[in-house]
Amino acid sequence: MPKKPSKSPAGKGPRTPATKPALVAAKRPKVVSNAAPKAASEATQDLSQERIVRALETIAAHLSAQGKPATERESFKQADAYVWHPDGRLAAVPRVSRVELFLLKGVDRMRDILMENTERFANGLPANNALLWGARGMGKSSLVKAAHASINADRKPADKLKLIEIHREDIETLPMLMEKLRDADFHFIVFIDDLSFDGNDASYKSLKAVLEGGIEGRPENVILYATSNRRHLLARDMIENERSTAINPGEAVEEKVSLSDRFGLWLGFHRCSQDEYLAMVRGYCSHFGIKLDEEALEREALEWSTTRGSRSGRVAWQFVQELAGRLGVKLTAK
Repeated sequence: MPKKPSKSPAGKGPRTPATKPALVAAKRPKVVSNAAPKAASEATQDLSQERIVRALETIAAHLSAQGKPATERESFKQADAYVWHPDGRLAAVPRVSRVELFLLKGVDRMRDILMENTERFANGLPANNALLWGARGMGKSSLVKAAHASINADRKPADKLKLIEIHREDIETLPMLMEKLRDADFHFIVFIDDLSFDGNDASYKSLKAVLEGGIEGRPENVILYATSNRRHLLARDMIENERSTAINPGEAVEEKVSLSDRFGLWLGFHRCSQDEYLAMVRGYCSHFGIKLDEEALEREALEWSTTRGSRSGRVAWQFVQELAGRLGVKLTAK
């Protein structure tokens, strides 16, 4: 007997073998359609992240360039003199307050030695750090500034010396300044005026490291010139205190006195004679065109020095300023 066809449940007709695969096949496009948007979304996200990273890098580079001092961006070409600030800035000084080298009287020997040392350094030859010490007002700092100007007078812009002044209280930042100057294209005189140490001041150690110590040492394109009223940069009572309180007095004093030993060149400035003082006054008067009878000029100049209790280049300049103001003469060169 022929078999009767089986009945499908709920009267839905005969179940064919293709029904189940058809259902599976119908679901496959749905799975693929979900994966494609997900992959596209991940690709878009990765692209956005790359763009953000590139944008941040561009902004960071721009800010870094803006943050560099103008003197670094322009390779110290905008001026011949700068003042160092402890926050890392070098402020350009368009016009240096100085006197002409030939107006400095009574310091001929010191002038010649410093000029020779400075010229050797400017020409790339070995030269010494210099300590100018001695009597007040005898032209120590004036000589440094005048020597710098004189050396630069006939030099091309690319060969000019740069003068950088660092204040006594900022000496602890001296290593940071050295790092800035090490790779620069110019030669630099780092100038410290009125250098001395008192009490428990330990900043002299930074100066010692720059002068001769440390792994890197002083950059070849940098030389240090300092002025001081003290030969050993320390007050006598400070040295005596070190000697009396230290376990080994000799070693304690030696550590601090050795600072001045690290300057290869010592130039001593002493009080000038009456003739040297009068020569300074006459030199200033001639340079600025101040007319006064010779006898009256000498008498007034000596009286001025007596009231000040000293004779020096500074006292001579102060007298000339007084005289020029009284006679209505402006202090500009003839």
